[in-house]
Amino acid sequence: MQKNASTKLPDYIALADTIRLWSKSLGFHDTRIADANADMSAVEVGLFKWLEQGYHGDMDYMAKHGTKRTRPTELEPQTRRIISVCMNYAPPATKNSWEVIHSGNQAFISRYALGRDYHKVVRARLQQLADKITNAIGPFHYRVFSDSAPVMEVAWAQKSGLGWRGKHTLLLSRQAGSMFFLGEMYVDLPLPVDEPIGDYCGSCSRCIDICPTQAIIAPYRLDARRCISYLTIEFKGSIPEPLRPLIGNRIYGCDDCQLVCPWNKFAKITDENDFHVRHGLDDISLVELFGWNQQTFEAKLAGSAIRRIGYIQWLRNIAIGLGNAPYSIAIVKSLQARSDDSSALIREHVQWALQQQSEKSTTKEK
Repeated sequence: MQKNASTKLPDYIALADTIRLWSKSLGFHDTRIADANADMSAVEVGLFKWLEQGYHGDMDYMAKHGTKRTRPTELEPQTRRIISVCMNYAPPATKNSWEVIHSGNQAFISRYALGRDYHKVVRARLQQLADKITNAIGPFHYRVFSDSAPVMEVAWAQKSGLGWRGKHTLLLSRQAGSMFFLGEMYVDLPLPVDEPIGDYCGSCSRCIDICPTQAIIAPYRLDARRCISYLTIEFKGSIPEPLRPLIGNRIYGCDDCQLVCPWNKFAKITDENDFHVRHGLDDISLVELFGWNQQTFEAKLAGSAIRRIGYIQWLRNIAIGLGNAPYSIAIVKSLQARSDDSSALIREHVQWALQQQSEKSTTKEK
């Protein structure tokens, strides 16, 4: 979109302040601005080294777009500034995460995925923000994102001063911990930029120490191939057997590194209804979920980020959880009911789970 030549240039300092007010009214808890031409050389070198070492696993899209992730003008040539926003997602009245994780029989789902798909919510609100700017100053060039294009979200949020990159690689804020979604708007407006803040992780290594699969191989360095979030969401194949017992009952994502982070004592409960718990997914048994047919899966998870992994991957994940659960006849029967499933992937993980249950039964008898 092109600006109208007859339109009076706005006061960009005042506009930036107004954008923050509009952003807050739309549900974003913080909004900062970065220069699209900021020095990202260190980030770029780190990204390519990470890719060369294969730490991205099967996420080929991480390498597909080259330097577009770190050079916004290669993606959108007219970009001058990047507006980064945060939206809290911690839902209210949720079953304690550690209680669910340690229960064995319940399914743990990462707390960000208990409600509506955040991609849709954040992008829609950013579009509303863009509309407000357009109404105020006239047409301008922009593009909105929420984990939806080759954008280094955490790096740009860090450049803007929204927070710092924690040792677990997520963005951390002194005001809100890490339990928030990020979104960006690339704009061609010469808005005043904000300054980055320091790193406040200090000597803490709790996130590294607690990772069930030791996927955080060094501070600020994640091997996605070992990460439970990657394995249960991004990875489509057979989960390596040595990692299966370490996954426990985490069937969609993993929050351990966030749950143990001291900064998350400042995490805010969301007032966004779309992120509230749906269908009791914060405290539901593995057996119940494994009993869902595909129609139930698609109906109950309509509008959810979980639905994107598909029914087969969903059952694969739950089968591992059932294999790791304490022995019970109900679990064995649930697994046996799918032992001849049409999917080879499901059959493989069901057989593994049945073997785990059998070994536990033998141990219990002794």
